[in-house]
Amino acid sequence: MSLTFYWYPKCGTCKKAKKWLDEKSVPYNIVHIVEETPSEAELLTLIQTSELPARKFFNTSGKKYRELNMKEKLQDASEQEMVKWLASDGMLIKRPIVTDGTQVTVGFKEEQFDEVWND
Repeated sequence: MSLTFYWYPKCGTCKKAKKWLDEKSVPYNIVHIVEETPSEAELLTLIQTSELPARKFFNTSGKKYRELNMKEKLQDASEQEMVKWLASDGMLIKRPIVTDGTQVTVGFKEEQFDEVWND
């Protein structure tokens, strides 16, 4: 099982997740979420596969999120609008996102990684 690991190298949470994957010897392909921001289609697939609402994919603690007043915009936004915003700027996306094509995790919680990615 090889994972796709969407991350931002300066993100502390991403570093913790990467360290966890490395320590468990879990193979992964790394994708820089800002330099290679997922397309609308890729994001839609991730959202649908995760079964989480699109709003859970927003980096609510990020500077960009606050600058663009996303909290207000998200209240009445459709999933399609949310996906368009996420695809427009990788800094808006909560990270890391890890997927094997069948499962998706957003963010890093060690218990969740132990459960989902520790074969």
